[in-house]
Amino acid sequence: MNITLSDKMNHFQTSIFNELASYKKKKMQDGKEMIDLSVGSPDLPPAQFVIDELAKHVTRPSNYGYTLTGIEELHEAITTYYRNQYGVSLNAEKEALMVMGSQDGLVHLPMVLTNPGDIILLPDPGYTAYDTGVTLAGATVYGTPLKEENNFLPDLEAIPEKIREKAKLMILNFPGNPVPALATKQFFEQVVAFAKKHQIAVVHDFAYSELYYKHKPVSFLSVEGAKDVGVEFNSFSKSFNLAGCRIGYIVGNPTIVAGLNRLKSNLDYGVFLPIQKAAIRALENSASFSEELRAIYKRRRDILVSGLNALGWKVAAPSASMFIWAKVPKPFTSIEFVYRLMDDAGIVVVPGNAFGETGEGYVRIGLVQPEEVLEKAVTKLSSSTLFSTIEAINY
Repeated sequence: MNITLSDKMNHFQTSIFNELASYKKKKMQDGKEMIDLSVGSPDLPPAQFVIDELAKHVTRPSNYGYTLTGIEELHEAITTYYRNQYGVSLNAEKEALMVMGSQDGLVHLPMVLTNPGDIILLPDPGYTAYDTGVTLAGATVYGTPLKEENNFLPDLEAIPEKIREKAKLMILNFPGNPVPALATKQFFEQVVAFAKKHQIAVVHDFAYSELYYKHKPVSFLSVEGAKDVGVEFNSFSKSFNLAGCRIGYIVGNPTIVAGLNRLKSNLDYGVFLPIQKAAIRALENSASFSEELRAIYKRRRDILVSGLNALGWKVAAPSASMFIWAKVPKPFTSIEFVYRLMDDAGIVVVPGNAFGETGEGYVRIGLVQPEEVLEKAVTKLSSSTLFSTIEAINY
């Protein structure tokens, strides 16, 4: 039998992440020590009180049934968290919904809000799952470049009028992945006005909301009128180190929330109840754990940024998230530099153009290793043949 895949699968090619993993494996088989700073998965465990809560509920035989769209207690905890953290008032029944990790919601929501041929405005560079959602919806991508000269915020006025007329959805991500930029309240106010004028729904991916180093990130929903035009996704993966548990949520506009709820009711049967219970505990006790987590990432950031700058690789310290967005020294392209890093220094990072064409000229570096490993990475780079080349290059 000749089995063929659908035409849609042409849009889902082998990712650069798989290619990097394969090359890393080959180098290790050849005896080379590799330090992987490419992944975006936390290497730290959740708080012990969260683990204890999960363990307690796992032992109860009654907790193994379907949970559908989430228990009321979780939705109440989400709305309380948003009220305390951001001063945002939400209706737990109509304006909050559990999802199986924020990526689950981000990938499925375009099917709720757009038709084939509609335009979706995506950040460029941006998280790769956004493009997956566009493809599944049969919509069309229009990239909004994130450039240093604009503080890595999209220039709304640069979007052509004909694109604005066809656009149905805009996705934003601050603090971002791969670009760890922060949005201002003034920018979000412009987004609300833009969305209302052109009838464009807004989705803000707020997955890194708790990972900041000085200034607390602005919730899109905290801006006046934001709930009229859009929603915000948040996640337990990065803020609470529950990545493998696959739980997140969407909050905001009740029509959008209800639409995703209707779609999800046809796709899955919810998140394991003990995980929901653990998520509730995380929200209820977020303050101390989040402070400790931020302190860990800040130390990692400072070690790596100061170390790289001391070696001559001029790298800006991120204000938030678990990533460094670093310029590639000339004359390398992003992908050339990534493979040279692996060959000469045994360090794995991600080329910026894996996240969109505007990412060319950058690499994403993850703060996903202990401090001593990051110090070792700096040492390995300083003794590599690549570094002598970097020293001779003007940025």
